[in-house]
Amino acid sequence: MMEGATKDRQSITADWVPLRELIDGVRVREIKNVPKSNGVLTEIFRSDWGLDSGIVQQVFQTTIAPAGLSAWHVHQFTTDRLFVSLGLLKIVLFDARESSPSRGCVNELKFGTERPALVVVPPGVWHGVQNIGAAPGLILNLVDRAYCYEDPDHWRLPPDTSKIPYSFVTGRLADGLR
Repeated sequence: MMEGATKDRQSITADWVPLRELIDGVRVREIKNVPKSNGVLTEIFRSDWGLDSGIVQQVFQTTIAPAGLSAWHVHQFTTDRLFVSLGLLKIVLFDARESSPSRGCVNELKFGTERPALVVVPPGVWHGVQNIGAAPGLILNLVDRAYCYEDPDHWRLPPDTSKIPYSFVTGRLADGLR
């Protein structure tokens, strides 16, 4: 080995299940696409998955252009359920909740066309999304509280804030294409 080289740690099981400690309250359900004679069927959400006990009050979609970034935002009361099924997107989570056992933890997750997933983001967990692929990405959000136009439950920090210990790669197609 060359001096300074480091050995990779195990990050996935032999069954391709990622080994990662998730922020308290965050849930991830990777979804299997079902090839059909006329295309592909992909389940988006089922209450019997038991990811959370909330209801769905609103569903909306966001498209993110290649190298596009939407960060940082948090909700005080709303649970986001981010479903990624198109493109290649990176979702980064930061736990700033005072009483959380995972306070200060950062999770970086990558999902898209090849590996769709539903990520449940509880209130108080900051999150950002970046398109790290060459094509537009798509997120469906199945929130438990509909957006209130008069009094939004939506708080923001700039992508380069020093309050969150994570730096997004910007200005070019990011990690996925290096």
